[in-house]
Amino acid sequence: MSQQKQIQLAKRPKGLPTKDVFHFETVDIPVPQDGEVLVQTKYVSVDPYMRGRMQDTKSYTPPFKLNEVIQGGVVGEVVESKSPQFEKGDFVLGFLGWQEYSTAKAESLTKIDPSIAPLSYYLGILGMPGQTAYFGLLAIGQPKEGETVVISGAAGAVGSVVGQIAKIKGAHVVGIAGSDDKLAYLKELGFDETINYKTTNDLDDAIAKACPNGVDVYFDNVGGEISDAVMNHLNRFARIPVCGAISSYNISASEDIGPRVQTKLIKTSALMQGFIVANYSDRFGEAAKDLAQWVKEDKLTYKETIIEGFDNIPDAFLGLFKGENVGKQLVKIS
Repeated sequence: MSQQKQIQLAKRPKGLPTKDVFHFETVDIPVPQDGEVLVQTKYVSVDPYMRGRMQDTKSYTPPFKLNEVIQGGVVGEVVESKSPQFEKGDFVLGFLGWQEYSTAKAESLTKIDPSIAPLSYYLGILGMPGQTAYFGLLAIGQPKEGETVVISGAAGAVGSVVGQIAKIKGAHVVGIAGSDDKLAYLKELGFDETINYKTTNDLDDAIAKACPNGVDVYFDNVGGEISDAVMNHLNRFARIPVCGAISSYNISASEDIGPRVQTKLIKTSALMQGFIVANYSDRFGEAAKDLAQWVKEDKLTYKETIIEGFDNIPDAFLGLFKGENVGKQLVKIS
C-alpha cells in the first residue's frame, strides 16, 4: 500500500506555537469506500482561527485532537471516486487533513471550477475569507455611502476584502496594518487612509486624523490595544463586527486586559457583534455570486502569499502570527 506524509498536533502550545507542536508522520494512503472519493491535496489554507483549536477549550468548533491529523481548508483533485457525484479529475473544496491525500464523503465536498478563477481563490476571496468579509461587513456593519469604515488587520485575507467592499458601497475606508509595504498594498486597493500601528507614536491621534468624521463601522480582526484606540472614536449607532482577536491568541486570559468597552457602547448606542462565517451558511451562494462578479468586473483585486511544499505548512502557519503574509496565506503542494 502506498504511503503519504501527514502533520499531526503533537502537543498543545502555551503562548506562541513553535515547530515542536507539529509532528510529521508517514501513514498509508486511505482507500475510498462507497460514497467517498480520494482527493490529492493541491492547496492548504492556514488560518489564525486554527490557533484556538489547538487549545482544549470550549469554542464554536471542537479542538484538534492530540496525535491526530490537523484539519483545515483544502483544495484538491479527485484521483479516485466511488460516488456518482464526482469523477476523476474534478477539483473540489473541503475541510480535510494536513496530508497529501484524503478520503471524504462526497456530500462534504464542493466541486469548483478552475475556469472561473484560479484554484487558490476558492480558499481565499471566493472561499471562507471572502465570505467572512462579505457577511461581517454587509450583514453586521451595514456601511452606508459616506460613512467611515475602519479595519484592523486590513492587509490580511479578510481585511483586504472588507475594505474593497466598503469602497464599492461608497464608504471612506481606513486600514490599520503593521508595515509600510502593507500600507502601500492597501493604497493600491483604494483605501482612503492607512495607519502603521507599529510605527505611529500616538495611535489614538492617528485614528482621529484619519477619521475626521468619526468611525461608523469598525471591522475588528485583532482586538487588543488597536481596538481600544478605535473605540474612542465611535459615532452614534456605530457597528462593530468582531471577526478575530489575533492579538490575544498567544497570551493567557489574565494578560489580555484593557479598557472596558461597555461605557463607550452605551454612550454611542453602538452595536458590537461577534460572528463566524458559518452563521450565514444558508446565504453562501449569494456571497459567492457577488464576490465572483466583483472580481470579474475588477472591483475586487486579491493578493496571496503562497509558500510551496508540504513540509512548509507549519512555517506558513507560524508566519501568520509574525505578520509575514499579505493577503491570504496558502501552501501549494507540489
